[in-house]
Amino acid sequence: MPLPRLTQKRFMRALLLLLSLVGAGGAAAWWVPLPERLASPHSAVIEYRDGTPAHVFLAPDERWRVLTRVEDVDPAYVRALLALEDKRFPWHPGVDPLAVVRAGISNVARGRRVSGASTLTMQLVRVLEPRPRTLFSKVIESLRALQLELRMSKDALLAAYLQFVPYGRNVEGVEAASLAYFGHRATHLSAAEIATLLAVPQNPNRRFPTPGNEGRLKAARDDIARRLLAEDALPLGPSGQRVTPGEAQAEVLATPVPRTLMPFPREAPHAAVWLRAQRPEVSRLRTTLDAGTQRLTERLMRDAAGELGPRGIHNGVAVVVDHTSAEVLALVGSFDFFDQRHGGQIVGFALPRSPGSALKPLLYAMGIDRGLMLPEHLVADTPESYGGYSPRNFDGRFLGLVRMEFALSQSLNIPFVRLLKDMGVERFLGTLRRAGVDSLASEPGHYGLSAAVGGLEVTPLELAGVYVALAREGRAAPLKVLEEGAPASEPVSQELFSPGAAWLTRRALSLKDRPDFPARRRLTGIPAQVHWKTGTSFGHRDAWAAGSGPRHTAVVWLGNFDSSPSVHLVGAEAAGPLLFDVLEAIGPRGLASEADAAVPPSDLTRVEVCAYSGHLPTDACVQRREVYARRESVPTKRCPYHQQVEVDARTGLSVSPLCRAGREVESRVYLTWPASIRRWLTEQHRSLPTPPAYAPGCEPGGAEHPPEILSPSEGQVALLIPGVAPEQQEVPLEAEAANDRELTWFVNGKFLGRAKAAERVWWTPAQGTHEILVTDDRGLTSRRLLVVRERR
Repeated sequence: MPLPRLTQKRFMRALLLLLSLVGAGGAAAWWVPLPERLASPHSAVIEYRDGTPAHVFLAPDERWRVLTRVEDVDPAYVRALLALEDKRFPWHPGVDPLAVVRAGISNVARGRRVSGASTLTMQLVRVLEPRPRTLFSKVIESLRALQLELRMSKDALLAAYLQFVPYGRNVEGVEAASLAYFGHRATHLSAAEIATLLAVPQNPNRRFPTPGNEGRLKAARDDIARRLLAEDALPLGPSGQRVTPGEAQAEVLATPVPRTLMPFPREAPHAAVWLRAQRPEVSRLRTTLDAGTQRLTERLMRDAAGELGPRGIHNGVAVVVDHTSAEVLALVGSFDFFDQRHGGQIVGFALPRSPGSALKPLLYAMGIDRGLMLPEHLVADTPESYGGYSPRNFDGRFLGLVRMEFALSQSLNIPFVRLLKDMGVERFLGTLRRAGVDSLASEPGHYGLSAAVGGLEVTPLELAGVYVALAREGRAAPLKVLEEGAPASEPVSQELFSPGAAWLTRRALSLKDRPDFPARRRLTGIPAQVHWKTGTSFGHRDAWAAGSGPRHTAVVWLGNFDSSPSVHLVGAEAAGPLLFDVLEAIGPRGLASEADAAVPPSDLTRVEVCAYSGHLPTDACVQRREVYARRESVPTKRCPYHQQVEVDARTGLSVSPLCRAGREVESRVYLTWPASIRRWLTEQHRSLPTPPAYAPGCEPGGAEHPPEILSPSEGQVALLIPGVAPEQQEVPLEAEAANDRELTWFVNGKFLGRAKAAERVWWTPAQGTHEILVTDDRGLTSRRLLVVRERR
């Protein structure tokens, strides 16, 4: 049928105009800027370790638009897209001349627009720069398409189209649409899903999933599926199954179309916000978080919140690490991310808090490595003062002499403050920094002996690193939260303490069973040999529990972000059961053998010690036993508690070698305790038998040890509180002396008083530098300087 003359002229004029502009457009393509929207930021996506989205953020322009790579989209979708929209996409220059001619002839023949000639590149231009649907707009789109083809590769153009193609409302791109329509990524799509994703962009406003659009969407999808199946451009079924085109079409027709948009993933919100803040320039972050472990840990914490809230505990944090790889599997920043009243959006696992006693295992292991102690050593748990700092146990009681192993298991404070004093605060802090603790103040002298019992701050994530090192035979490894680059077979690590020290520490921490359900693992079989420790900060503001099972290390913190206290914030009672809930839920099932845990590392050896004191035995130690110690750092101090004394068999009094003649002498062993213990017993109105006094004329001669001043300590500075009477700020004077001798005290050469070694003498301080002198009844003396200043 001949074309109307006027229509023929318009068509030829438009075609000539297009061709002339094409020539001019090639020259201008390099100096005209590309569409601004090509540089639009994407929705940040935080992924679980398996690549599934954990959390998707809105793009800054309030759109759901996920960064899309062609290789991440199902190839079947790409083939169907090109077959439907642009068969010659791989070779045309942005404008398909054949399509233009075909569309022009068809539209002119029908007298109306029945076919378009838009390529994918032109459609991309239309999405990036919307214009009225006019002939002039078509020309501009063609020029822009030519420019994009000159400036971008085909893969980049296809990726941009897949990323910006509209899917209704504020959903853009095939990846975002797949998540919103089907709840999964576009990496694997069924035939029905492919046809749906191809149908909506043709008319997004009338086809995106709503109950009102359901009929139109289904009709369009089914029509597209029929056309693509006829061209063999749609997958016929799952891989490996023989399905005919008719069967494939029937399956598509029977599949319902989505009626509503699914919510985008918003899991692990605290971890997602934290990671996004650290890497704002990255659109897709693959983490080490495990979806199952994260969800399970969140549920356990959420369930616990219902019981803890009425007790005044409104925030809870959990960290779970696979200590074999140092990969973080779960991060819970608070009970409820949307609890604005209690700061629910604060990232609690990165918030420094006082750990209470949770760092004592590190001190314990370091003490073993440096030969300062063995687990079996008897140590004093009695009141002590360190320059105005007087540590107390959690329950306010003191137990006298205890073994270090027991002191760690029961979290006694005095033995660990003394251990830190002997070891040195800066050495302890240096080990913490090597373990990955970055929250510490950098200036020297900022921390004192209270660091042993919570006088510093660490984050739950940092504390997890310390306990990972304990589970990894003393080797610290940087905790891994992001999958970046090729995974290393073994994370870079450094030794904080020896395998032997780690093994002995874990053994001590395993003595204490689950607090709310002892022996539960005998019934459940999960997990074997949990070694764990709790911590409670001063004033009941933080409750901690940290520990490890066979494979996982977990840290639980409970408290309030505003630091408000609660009497229920006790580590063992509040956080301990929750720690076991987490470890049991994620731990390996079945009754695990404890044989491996019983095998000591090769750097340990058996040494003979006094069965009573745990120190190397003297001749006075009759009962002995073997214990484990590090080969390179066996403590050299001999047992100070047993004393072999020669006595007159008739009178029972002690004799010296100078007065044996004419006496029946026999050797007896007596148990003696340090003056600090005897002093404490005296204050408790208790006593301990002491070796007998010397017989008249049998006082020993020769070199003997003078009294050892215990208080004030070496280098102590006493601070006077302004406004408080000096008489109310008295300084205790204490000394250690053999046989509880009588001691005489002098200050600045003036007599102060006399007392047994097991007793204290009190001095009213005055500003200045003072010489403290103590002498025993043999004339042996010790001196110490004490500086007294006014606190400012």
